[in-house]
Amino acid sequence: MFSIFRRKKSGKGVESTQMRPAEQAGVDPLEQRLERTRSSLGGLFGLIGSATTIDDELVEEIETTLLTADMGVAATTRIVDRLREGIRQGIVTEPAELLPAVQAELYELIEPCEQFLAVDPDRKPFVILMVGVNGVGKTTTIGKLARRYLDEGKKVMLAAGDTFRAAAVEQLQAWGARNDVPVVAQKSGADTAAVIYDALHSAKAREVDVLIADTAGRLHTQSHLMDELAKVRRVMQKIDPDAPHETMLVVDAGTGQNALAQARQFNQAVPLTGITVTKLDGTARGGVLFAIAEELKIPIRFIGVGETAADLRPFDAGTFVHAILPVER
Repeated sequence: MFSIFRRKKSGKGVESTQMRPAEQAGVDPLEQRLERTRSSLGGLFGLIGSATTIDDELVEEIETTLLTADMGVAATTRIVDRLREGIRQGIVTEPAELLPAVQAELYELIEPCEQFLAVDPDRKPFVILMVGVNGVGKTTTIGKLARRYLDEGKKVMLAAGDTFRAAAVEQLQAWGARNDVPVVAQKSGADTAAVIYDALHSAKAREVDVLIADTAGRLHTQSHLMDELAKVRRVMQKIDPDAPHETMLVVDAGTGQNALAQARQFNQAVPLTGITVTKLDGTARGGVLFAIAEELKIPIRFIGVGETAADLRPFDAGTFVHAILPVER
């Protein structure tokens, strides 16, 4: 209960411990990028600040605020149940202690999903298979990832596996030309598995460090297209039994709970090893990260908070929680 908090020796109230070292630098720019989600939780400050006692009505209003921020029923229930337990045990005794307690529970819930994507140098190429529905920013995310790995001094190749949308191939080729990265592509309508197979074969021959493979955007309800992803995996494994080394789902935070539904269905079709959540800067629904963390426990690799390559940021649980619920400690 409240693992990153401890009771004061006097027994009066709660004293916070350090959450993340990054927070010592002051206000993180991420707070500005996540302003809409922070605003959706802003009601907690007035709600709790005006309270003189803790009662059931206050706790229920906290629950409603969390649900409104798209945290989902399961995550919200966990947080509120633990709050109630803290109140019952006398750990939380005053309204002023509620906000730090909520912040602590948010962090504890999502921190296990903070797992940095490390490229294994012993796996050449390290294959990242990108999946997701249309419109979530998957192809753009691929370009930003390529730029990140290039800046780290790695050799990168892209595979234009979205053969059903000509614009996707052109977009990926544009990213490749801009960053001097080779892109393996075939004609529109070509077999996705064949394109990615050729790309993996070529990447091995060129001793590429990272191969990022695009796939066609598909609805999570289209079973025949979801089956195609399983085929892509099987074909890659003819060359490298461990490929892909990362299967990353890209979801748009603005879709709210539908992003959770997408993650659930994709994870059933092809076991996901990571998730990137895009467009967080343009939505108040950033709470969906907690819904995904509570139900699926899949690592959140990156969050997208803007247009530039630098705006695709590795997920840091402490910085994220403090950005959406900045409570002085």
